[in-house]
Amino acid sequence: MAKNYESLGVMIDFSRNGVMTVPALKTYLTTLRKMGYNTLFLYMEDTYEVEGEPYFGYMRSRYSIEEMKEIDEFCASVGIEAIPCIQTLAHMKTFFKWDAVPTDCDDILLAGDERTYTLIENMFKTLSSCFRSKRIHIGMDEAHLLGKGKYYHLHGHVPSSQIIKEHLDRIVEIAKPYGYDLLLWSDMFFRIWNSDGYYVKEYTEIPKEVTESLPDSVKPVYWDYYHLDEETYDVMLRMHKQFGGETWFAGGDWSWAGFAPLNDFSIRTMREAMKACRKNKTKNIFFTMWGDDGMECSHFSQLPSLLYIAEYARGNYDEEKIKAKFKRITGVDFDTFMLTDIPNKIDDSAKTSENPSKYLLYSDPFLGFLDYTVASGIGGIYAEHTRALAEAAKKTRKYGYLFNTLAALCDVLSIKAELGTKIRAAYKAADKVELARIANEDCTALIKKTKVLHRAFERQWYLENKPSGFEVHDGRMGALMQRLDSCKRRLLLYCDGKLDRIEELECDLLPLNFGRGKGKAITYTCYGRIVTANQFTHSL
Repeated sequence: MAKNYESLGVMIDFSRNGVMTVPALKTYLTTLRKMGYNTLFLYMEDTYEVEGEPYFGYMRSRYSIEEMKEIDEFCASVGIEAIPCIQTLAHMKTFFKWDAVPTDCDDILLAGDERTYTLIENMFKTLSSCFRSKRIHIGMDEAHLLGKGKYYHLHGHVPSSQIIKEHLDRIVEIAKPYGYDLLLWSDMFFRIWNSDGYYVKEYTEIPKEVTESLPDSVKPVYWDYYHLDEETYDVMLRMHKQFGGETWFAGGDWSWAGFAPLNDFSIRTMREAMKACRKNKTKNIFFTMWGDDGMECSHFSQLPSLLYIAEYARGNYDEEKIKAKFKRITGVDFDTFMLTDIPNKIDDSAKTSENPSKYLLYSDPFLGFLDYTVASGIGGIYAEHTRALAEAAKKTRKYGYLFNTLAALCDVLSIKAELGTKIRAAYKAADKVELARIANEDCTALIKKTKVLHRAFERQWYLENKPSGFEVHDGRMGALMQRLDSCKRRLLLYCDGKLDRIEELECDLLPLNFGRGKGKAITYTCYGRIVTANQFTHSL
């Protein structure tokens, strides 16, 4: 089989609370190397040690200088290039809480300020001493409010295209002594002329002042995790050629929709992307594995899609051969491993990134506006999923803990998924007998099942990740159990006549403007938005 790439890699997100332990990372990379991967991007916003910056990664289980050197040494020993993927403009909000650097607004560094460039210099100095690669990814994506905050107050209105160009020119100069070849996400070079949009459906000319603002020494990285048609990827890759030089492609292997991966959706999107990459002779490809909203999904659960799309990148389209290779590498049947997807498989019409197993877990029993998406009978589906995953756990040896976590999740959802709709229906019918049953049986059982889920997920977390970050999940699952107990007590007070009404249940559910219709699962990933219709956080 012909090799159709120079770099075939993964980008692992270590910035959303889950920082893999070095031993777990080595185990993971050993498997990926057998799959043909030869590049690792370590996505680290502020989860790595930087000399001269004591607050950088403070209390975040950051990688130490010694650990980064160990990772690089291991990668080199197995034929993998380890490339730091950092941020030098936006996505720096967790670092900002220490007030150690000036900020523009939101999560954006203050361009033009010398303290910003001292920080970037310290980043390059530290990372160049840890990694032998002369490539570094400097981020610079999604800086939507660039120049709208403190920068505006200092300099007045300056076009974002000019701010980006001047900022990037400074970074290029800082990087020169370290011999770095720079990569960056390309979206901001589209948003500044495309009405803040990234993707285009038809080929068009990019303004010359935009293409000329990207130095020849900087390689654009086109990222796209969403499209199910080859044409969109093809158009975007051709658009990138207007910048001259080579373009890297970053696809998505979905790990950011909750506890369960989206292997199937990753395969269907990246299969089309790989066709377009072959057509455009794109030689450098990697797949991002983000950890948005707390890093709930184990990257080990993504192994089926990672092998599948790697084989597609190499020109192997024979599904039976792909499955056989997966069995040789992991010792587990491909189709069995794909069961990690089923916590989100409750709606036959679901086509993209629906994640009901995340939002139905945390949806409030009384304020459950997301109950609009719940179809009758899905509790039974989750009971079947529980049995299937528990059985798979017995067959998958060292990966059994992944299936145990997802089985525990589905066991919770066998009751929790329909809890809100059943409570509301019984309340509207003034059926206090059913409400008392729900309180005494369902809520009590759910608290116990949630404890089991917490313990299973706790085991998974500490097998793979450093400690910091798990306190978030302690808080979320603890809050769920406390809320179930609170709702139970209020239901019983109502049933006993000690409450004349439950105000939240007086409210009828409204259609979701962002939904697919009543009883249809959706994509809804942010815990703070799932858990309440009220204000969850407040920025001081």
